[in-house]
Amino acid sequence: PLLQPAATRQRKGPAMATAENKRPRSSGGGVERPLSRKEILVRKKAIKELIRKAVAEKDHLAHFPDFHKYERSGFSIYLESGHGNQLPVPTRKYIQNLLKANMKGTYGSEWPSEEKIKRREMVAPEARYILICQYADSDIAKCFMKQDSGVECAHVTCRGGRLLGFVHYRFVVEEDVPVLYVYELQLESSVQGKGLGKFLMQLIELIACKSQMGAVMLTVQKSNTDAMAFYNNLGYVISSTSPSQVDPLIGIHRSYEILCKTFESEAKCKLEEGN
Repeated sequence: PLLQPAATRQRKGPAMATAENKRPRSSGGGVERPLSRKEILVRKKAIKELIRKAVAEKDHLAHFPDFHKYERSGFSIYLESGHGNQLPVPTRKYIQNLLKANMKGTYGSEWPSEEKIKRREMVAPEARYILICQYADSDIAKCFMKQDSGVECAHVTCRGGRLLGFVHYRFVVEEDVPVLYVYELQLESSVQGKGLGKFLMQLIELIACKSQMGAVMLTVQKSNTDAMAFYNNLGYVISSTSPSQVDPLIGIHRSYEILCKTFESEAKCKLEEGN
C-alpha cells in the first residue's frame, strides 16, 4: 500500500531564524505599513491568548463527534485524545517503538540523538495526541453500555484496545502567526493506504480552525516523495520558513521541507468544516 506520511518537526536552525526576521508582506505583494509598538504588543497579547486557550482545551476531539470513528470496507478504528504528560506507560512505550520502526531508517546514524530528543518531546505537557485504536466487538459493546449509564468511556487512551498509530501536535507561534504544528503522524503498515491519513489531517485542520489558528504546519523529509505528494494533494505548500525558501544554499543541505496550509479567514475555516 501507499506509504502514509511520517511527519516530524525539525528544530529551528539558522534558516528558520533568518525567516523570522523577514518583513511581513501584504496579500497584494506590497510591503505592509510597519506596526506601531502598541499595535505589536496588542497583537502579541492576542496571539498569546489564542495559544493559551488552545492548550487549555481538555479534549479537542470532543468537538467533532463525526471523527470519533473511521470505518471503511469493514475496517473500523476509533480516535481518542491524549496529553503528553498523562500518557500511560504502555502508550508511551508503543509511541517510542512505532517512532523507531518508522523513522530509524530515515535518520540513519543520526537516529540515536534524535530518539532522545523525541522521547523528551513526546511527554511534554504541551504535547497533544490523537490516538488510533482498534477494539474487539465485546469491548465496544461494554463501552456503549457504560455511556448509556452516563459513565465516561471515550478518550481513555485505548485501554483495552490495540493502538495502530498516533498524531502528535502542538499549538505554537511561527513568524507571529498562531499555528497548529504536526510534530508526528505515524501509522502502522497495516492501516496505511486506507484513507486514514487524509481523515486525520481533515480532523487536524478542523481543530486548527476551531482554535482560531492561522495555519497548520508540518515537516516532511525530502526523500519521502509519497508524503510530499500526499500533502500537496491536500493543499499544503512549502512554507516561507522552509530552508529552501529562506536560502537555497542552506536549503540544499537540509533533508527536509516545512509545509503549511493557511486559514486566512473565518469563511475558509467554515469551508473546511463543510468538507
